[in-house]
Amino acid sequence: MAECSVCNAREIREESVDEVFHVDDRWVLVGGIPASVCGRCGEQSFSRETAEKVRQMVQGEAEATTFVSMQVYDFASSAS
Repeated sequence: MAECSVCNAREIREESVDEVFHVDDRWVLVGGIPASVCGRCGEQSFSRETAEKVRQMVQGEAEATTFVSMQVYDFASSAS
């Protein structure tokens, strides 16, 4: 049985997740990534094959399926 590398829980489930990556001064969203997700702390992990496929996608070896705009917040500039 798999174990979480962060909290050592054995509550791992397979899910599809979405992740945003910062690549070459641009933000890229990859949806539907197969991941193992800890039911206790939420830590996500990916197989080597999945990580490599995502790397290839965000480096431009795949066509984007859609484009979205999103709000961007700078935590450092929001100091009160």
